[in-house]
Amino acid sequence: MNFGSATATLLLILSATLSSAAHGFAPSASSRSTIAAFSRLDGTATPTAEKSSSDTFQRSLLAAQLANSKKNGLKKAGADAPPVNIGWDSHKPVDKAPDSLVRPGDGPDGNYPMRARFEKMIREAQISITDAIAKIDGKATFQEDCWTRANGGGGMSRVLRDGAVWEKAGVNLSVVYGSMPQEALQAATERGVDRAKGMAPGERVPFFACGLSCVMHPRNPFCPTMHFNYRYFETDGGVWWFGGGTDITPSYLNMDDMKHFHGTYKEVCDRHDPTFYPTFKAWADRYFVINHRNETRGLGGIFFDDLNDRDPEKLFEFAKDAVNSVVKAYGPIVEKHKDDPFTEQQKQWQQMRRGRYVEFNLVYDRGTVFGLKTGGRIESILMSLPETARWEYDHHPEPGSPEAEIMDAFRHPREWV
Repeated sequence: MNFGSATATLLLILSATLSSAAHGFAPSASSRSTIAAFSRLDGTATPTAEKSSSDTFQRSLLAAQLANSKKNGLKKAGADAPPVNIGWDSHKPVDKAPDSLVRPGDGPDGNYPMRARFEKMIREAQISITDAIAKIDGKATFQEDCWTRANGGGGMSRVLRDGAVWEKAGVNLSVVYGSMPQEALQAATERGVDRAKGMAPGERVPFFACGLSCVMHPRNPFCPTMHFNYRYFETDGGVWWFGGGTDITPSYLNMDDMKHFHGTYKEVCDRHDPTFYPTFKAWADRYFVINHRNETRGLGGIFFDDLNDRDPEKLFEFAKDAVNSVVKAYGPIVEKHKDDPFTEQQKQWQQMRRGRYVEFNLVYDRGTVFGLKTGGRIESILMSLPETARWEYDHHPEPGSPEAEIMDAFRHPREWV
């Protein structure tokens, strides 16, 4: 899929305005006007005269904002700030990643010890999770690719393909230093451009991001797809936050499986704050929504963003506990169903649900949009997509069927524990 500048901008705005929508799933009037405004600014559907008038107005507005910024002492990116987008093909393959991709002095001023500790923690988690998944698969192993970026950082992708249990599974680690347009923060955080507070209009925002992300697509339709992402973020001026979560996407509903998965993460959350699970479970139900389908991508889990309301050490321990509970929450479900018999019709239903997975990830997912807007490594960004998927025109499951049963759960989120 080729993202032109207009399409990428529209995806960014859609992600920001729709991902937090409740289950009415319709953008507000202000959101629609924002999307329309960006369409006009791109010139994709605007007569020449109107486009010229709009461009003139926007240039005048930006000039006035910049003049006001100078008057009020708002910040501008330094001359040595990294470019907004260093390019999707600017990653250099290396045989082995350095002992740490976090370097003192790189990126904006911030909490270097936390950056280094978070990277070390997710490196260890990447190894332990991929080892456990390969053991369950019993056939394929994870292959690792390493790379570095010109202005600091890099990453390691571990991908399993053509396994006995998983058609495709990937666990990606990345450390990114860069700068981004203020609008790109909409893809990185719930609070969006507030994270650029103090920056002059139009100025790019220096940032640091470190995270571990994963998607696993099993062969058997009765084994759910699983996704997780845990990340630590900083922007210029010492602003920091944690984000992430773990969620599950089955093709068929099994109540015991959902009780196990959600129960595992409720235990994790309760160890750190009893308000975490109900808050983050509801957040996942709001976030993983395919707005244009009026349904959720899966059956949720936990999701959080902009978490910085207490000592960072406590939030670090929570993120560590959560990522290291992935195998406990997911592994037994896969072990239970990996040899279940299934029909071709059930396989086709799984393929259609994968199609929905693709739609969410390419249109709404913040990580995908953020990676595309900041020159991320394309193979790592699109690793989340399944190798195969299916789209049937105007498909509706038979009333009373198992497919209809789970569709009801996709359209009406439930409490599982």
